Amino acid sequence: MSRSTIFLAGTVVSLVLAHGAAAQPFARIQVTGIKPLLIQAIEQGSARGVLVGEAAIYVRQKFDSSTPIEIDVRSLHALPEAGCSRLEVTTRQKDVLEKTKRDDKELIYQVSYCRDGHFPDKR
Repeated sequence: MSRSTIFLAGTVVSLVLAHGAAAQPFARIQVTGIKPLLIQAIEQGSARGVLVGEAAIYVRQKFDSSTPIEIDVRSLHALPEAGCSRLEVTTRQKDVLEKTKRDDKELIYQVSYCRDGHFPDKR
């Protein structure tokens, strides 16, 4: 086998593996609150989770839906205070009952938060 054939075969295998990895959704971590996702997004740029525990039970009962409560957090930008970022939080749940109608719901909001668990000083 020539070097160019080996190179081409290696490139094709790499592309197939990369495409397969990209097609796989990132695993959601189970959380009982949002703080671990905020911290992960500060450290890694984004985080994906699913709410479990008492908070999830409450939300499911409140909106009469048994579907998972998904939470995505992404870092928008670092703040002047070290270890702090402006974050965008997206919470979604399917099949939510609201005013006698079922629909998929999504709530998007922003928050400033610090890796050590405090809210940054306003300046």
